[in-house]
Amino acid sequence: MILLDTDILTLYVLGQSRVMERSRAAAEPAATSIVSRIEVLQGRFASVLKASDGQQLLAAQQRLAALERALQGFAIVPFDDAAAATFDRLRRDKKATKIGRADFPIASIALANRATLVTRNLRHFGLIVGLQLENWAD
Repeated sequence: MILLDTDILTLYVLGQSRVMERSRAAAEPAATSIVSRIEVLQGRFASVLKASDGQQLLAAQQRLAALERALQGFAIVPFDDAAAATFDRLRRDKKATKIGRADFPIASIALANRATLVTRNLRHFGLIVGLQLENWAD
């Protein structure tokens, strides 16, 4: 399984050429986690709520709608019992505690599904033993 982290998912939605090329060349379709779905939607919801005028509001709403359409093309990998157990194990790992709060559940889902996590954040995710990583953007 190929699992896109939030940063790569965002670049995919924006149509970044290198990410798109790597996605087309991949042996299987990419999925994303429920956590990445939440993160990208939170950003779009915030832009709608923070719009300072009507034009910004309309543009933010259009970007939100485009994101929702793009997400329909991805399998969204949820938490399951294996991911929850992996999450609990990672939280006890002193070395792993240096990664971001949202990165724990993403790493847990990737490990539990034996997925390759595609991310630009190799430094933090590299602290997780056994996590397979690729960077499609750089």
